[in-house]
Amino acid sequence: MTSQATFTPPPGARAYPLRTTRGEFAVVDSSPKSGSEPKGVALMLPGFTGSKEDFRLLHEPLAERGYRVVAVDGRGQHESDGPVDDESAYAQRELARDVLAQAVALGECVHLVGHSLGGQIARAAVLLDHSPFLSLTLVSSGPAEISVSQQQRVKLLRDALAVRSMEEVWEAIQAMGPPEEVGGPARGLGDTEQLRRRWLGHSPAQLLATGRQLCTESDRVDELAALPLPFHVLSGAHDDTWPVAILDDMAVRLKAHRTVVAGAEHSPNADQPLPTAHALADFWDRLPWDTP
Repeated sequence: MTSQATFTPPPGARAYPLRTTRGEFAVVDSSPKSGSEPKGVALMLPGFTGSKEDFRLLHEPLAERGYRVVAVDGRGQHESDGPVDDESAYAQRELARDVLAQAVALGECVHLVGHSLGGQIARAAVLLDHSPFLSLTLVSSGPAEISVSQQQRVKLLRDALAVRSMEEVWEAIQAMGPPEEVGGPARGLGDTEQLRRRWLGHSPAQLLATGRQLCTESDRVDELAALPLPFHVLSGAHDDTWPVAILDDMAVRLKAHRTVVAGAEHSPNADQPLPTAHALADFWDRLPWDTP
């Protein structure tokens, strides 16, 4: 784990290594705003090539609503250690077990939030053991594999990682065009150097393994729907990774609360953080504290 954060935590938050039975994970942790009634804890999992910093615009508005937010780098992501060349460490079941350990380390039941790949890892964790969780929110995370166009992009990245270093792949991504057009690791809540350092912090094995998962994930919605847990499906109004109509259908199958954030695409937490934060808090506020 790196000793110095590459992104400044939001006001009122601190960055530190969360110690668990499965090792340490880099987190950004913010407490409810002083004077507000503490309402609960949210554990947030980032997407493919992402990191805990993808949620940093949610910390303050959720703290004002009384929620503690703990955003985490998964194994091999950004500032959390992981093997560089052993893909078996990043099997979905192993990553799910990490999430369960993170929840237990926080010391109370949590609202689990997963963005994109993080949503599928969150789903796997809940299917292993739902008892540490009060609810599950899937943010721009669909029922099965990603769209064909996104599978092609992931394949290009995986092919490049097989023959080039992380630095060489970053330079190739930069040469493809401006971040708003290229997307992926070149686009995010940070400047070019911060995003570069985040990219270089990722384990190539993690990217190879999770990229394959995104392209081959099976539909487990019926298994999930059978659990006694409240669900929330949140997305932007447009999404190239999982079309919004697919997310709508998944919400129906889960009998989930559904939120579509206007003006947002695949990352509503970054595109429209205030409406996203309010939608999360509104959902949690309606739930009983002893949901499990």
